[in-house]
Amino acid sequence: MLRLVLCLALLEPSGVAEPQRWNIPARKVLTPHGDRLGYAPVPRPLTGARALTGVLVGRDRVTGEHIMCGGTVLHSRSRSLVLTAAHCLYHRGRMLEQLAFMPGYDRGRTAHGVWKVERAWVPPRWRGRSFGPALLPYDIGLAGVEVKPAGRLEDVTGTGLRTLATGRGTSLRGLELLGYPMGKRYPGNRMYRCLGDAVEGTERGPGVLVTRNCHAAAGGSGGPALYEGAVAGVVSSSSPLRDTKGFTVLSRLGGEPFTRLYEQADRVMLRSK
Repeated sequence: MLRLVLCLALLEPSGVAEPQRWNIPARKVLTPHGDRLGYAPVPRPLTGARALTGVLVGRDRVTGEHIMCGGTVLHSRSRSLVLTAAHCLYHRGRMLEQLAFMPGYDRGRTAHGVWKVERAWVPPRWRGRSFGPALLPYDIGLAGVEVKPAGRLEDVTGTGLRTLATGRGTSLRGLELLGYPMGKRYPGNRMYRCLGDAVEGTERGPGVLVTRNCHAAAGGSGGPALYEGAVAGVVSSSSPLRDTKGFTVLSRLGGEPFTRLYEQADRVMLRSK
């Protein structure tokens, strides 16, 4: 089992998130028993989409940092793809090394083993660049994992999640965000959920979704935003430091950038043996 080093600080345009400073107004917390950031622990055992979600870990070869993010099994012909955020694969403009995915991770154990990442894909404009506001709509990444003697990833975990492609201007009510928050009041090794309604953000390009019912703590990046059994977006960043009420930005899975990424990754991983 890989040793998880929980040291991810959620990246955002105006700096490193410090979630202990924020509180979602109580009237905006939709999650039953949700805390001041809108999150509550996911009941055990993990089932359905929650069992397909897990942690993705990697190492920055320059700084030696170990990075932890969320990820989820995505349905594909290759049955080998994991959906996450681009900044969970490229840290400070560099591709991470020693990447591995652990689906159904819970308190040091993973329901379906550890899967080494063989290939990773992010939108072209992401490579070699540091995180910035203009990249928010493109903060989507795909990881292709190894083929094991037991089969491909979906052969072991069950069918991955389908994607819900939405265009600019779309609002979604009742999203469920999944992730592994860490830091103050969070263990970093247990899955949490947050319910939120999302509206269109102001970013250009494919656009983003914004929910003011959740404020993703460090460790929540790359987790899925679920809608009616499908993935509608990926947790990208938390609110700027100037907004003390907090919110979360989601990179949506609509438009050409994600479609191209998905088709390329699936085509390559189909040939993996």
